[in-house]
Amino acid sequence: MSVVVVVGTRPEIIKMAPVVRELERRGASFVFIHSGQHYDYEMSQVFLEELGLPRPHESFRLENSNPVSQMGEMMIKLEKALQEHWVDKPRVMLIQGDTNTMLAAGLTALKLGLRVGHVEAGLRSYDWRMPEEHNRRMIDHVSHYLFAPTEVSKRNLLEEHVWGEIFVTGNTVIDAVDMYFDRIEAVEEKVVEQLRFDEYVLVTFHRAENVDDPQVLRDFVRVLKGSPIPIVFPVHPRTRRRLQEYGLMGEVERLDNVQLLPPQGYFEFLALMRNCRVVMTDSGGLQEEATHPRIRKPVLVLRNSTERPEAVMQGFARVVGVNPVVVLAELEKTLKSGVELPGVSPFGDGRAAVRIVDSVLSRLGT
Repeated sequence: MSVVVVVGTRPEIIKMAPVVRELERRGASFVFIHSGQHYDYEMSQVFLEELGLPRPHESFRLENSNPVSQMGEMMIKLEKALQEHWVDKPRVMLIQGDTNTMLAAGLTALKLGLRVGHVEAGLRSYDWRMPEEHNRRMIDHVSHYLFAPTEVSKRNLLEEHVWGEIFVTGNTVIDAVDMYFDRIEAVEEKVVEQLRFDEYVLVTFHRAENVDDPQVLRDFVRVLKGSPIPIVFPVHPRTRRRLQEYGLMGEVERLDNVQLLPPQGYFEFLALMRNCRVVMTDSGGLQEEATHPRIRKPVLVLRNSTERPEAVMQGFARVVGVNPVVVLAELEKTLKSGVELPGVSPFGDGRAAVRIVDSVLSRLGT
């Protein structure tokens, strides 16, 4: 056993699924560790099965929600989990993304003498208000192997003089859509049948810097009210709590032009995306998925910055902020423009996992 793969949140599981499957295909020895975060724990166990991933060798649940306490808990539990597999000492830990728990995993690996491989290295928003920006920078600077999805990401890493080895691989999110596309098509008809509208904007909104600010959340409700076409809005648990806390949930529920949905599964959500006119979101991963050649949807980014500038450069995305006047004007413009989107994703060709596993195994001499 030479490789440890650590995941926690659903986006991490999705983006590491192609890597895990590729390790399996090669017959490579690895340990798969799942660190559940709060309510996501039980959901993620089912999710692992849906994606056809192996049962984790180690699973544990994180009880703390405070970022500092959560990171400390992650480091303690991860060290204990690794000790269970220490007879044949692991040499590399692969982590993905920029959550608090991935930073904790990277630091744990470093202190235990493992090499750190960071999948999706080099993303930068240059917005220090985002906790993820702190995490991704620190992870990159302790990583031995940096798997940058694009040349833009590689340039960010070179400009920061990271000491690890950089590989441009593409983004595994494109691999994942390729891998599971048949499953998306299988649920598409059922997903579309539940909708009240023939055409719609697909909306997600959940980032802390947005929904934890009552004024931003009130402005978001104004966007929902003013949309020129209907909206389909799967409501994230955090967003639902804040809408209720600020007394806005009832107002949203009464909007005739908005269909609220519970949080969707991976396949169901991509089916919704395939059938919408426009995506409006503050999610990072959706900016990537929308560029897949079999999805190809314009995205309005409900933030003041993005760590995925490639989507903007290729015409898939526009960063529109959260001012309702600006957002609605950009939505009108996008609906009327009918611009033909590129047929190739700026985030790769669906072979990122192959390149990542090639690089890791060659460095291990296997």
